[in-house]
Amino acid sequence: MRPPEVLLGNSDDVYDFYRAHRQNRFQAMGAYALLGRRYRPRVSYADGARTAIRDLVRARTPLLIAVNHLSRLDPYTLAAAAWRSELRPVIGRTRVLAKDELFVEEKLRRRIDMMGGIPVFRGTDHGLRAVNAAGQRMMDICAERLAEGDSLAVFPEGTCNYVNPAQVQPVGTGIGHIAFRAVKHGVHPALLCLGLSYGPRADPTVEPTKEEAKSASFHFTVPRTELPARPAEIARLVRTDLQQALDGAVAGY
Repeated sequence: MRPPEVLLGNSDDVYDFYRAHRQNRFQAMGAYALLGRRYRPRVSYADGARTAIRDLVRARTPLLIAVNHLSRLDPYTLAAAAWRSELRPVIGRTRVLAKDELFVEEKLRRRIDMMGGIPVFRGTDHGLRAVNAAGQRMMDICAERLAEGDSLAVFPEGTCNYVNPAQVQPVGTGIGHIAFRAVKHGVHPALLCLGLSYGPRADPTVEPTKEEAKSASFHFTVPRTELPARPAEIARLVRTDLQQALDGAVAGY
């Protein structure tokens, strides 16, 4: 199927395409390895997290990965951390939610597609009412991909944190709805929170440069294999666990 233009008015065709889209795993592994060498992130784990993640990966349990969001470079440093962590085996089988504007320029879109991107039409960009139907379809597609064995990475704060990089911002219920819908498809994804820190910054409204983003600190919490029943409860749990992960990343910088 030819990739459709990623426009809100074309969202049905967009999500039909990403419902079936498959990454080139060989290319993805190569790109993630390159980013791992370029950014050289430091990766740490809470007690028991490394073994638990390894066991879930070996069991082919889909992972719902939540990461705090600090800059436009996060997808690249996250990919670097995946290469240098227990997530390496799921590279090429992990989808990443990314804002729709990243899919406009052809060369960048090919890169995002190769890395597993799925477009998100955000209410902050298009208006909440305008994106409602597309958002519902996006969550359905994510749940279906989890049910088929893919993992999914989400920045659940929804936008970059330019307020306090050491404090997780409000988490929307979208991640909870995705997990809830996955269960309806008969799969129970494991929640894995991953904290990211670029170190202390005098002005959090100024994003780190590519050079400053090198050697970022990532910290994994122990994954949760049992989640609350309601989407809002899942979202609250995500914020709590994500703050613990962020605290670990800040401490490890």
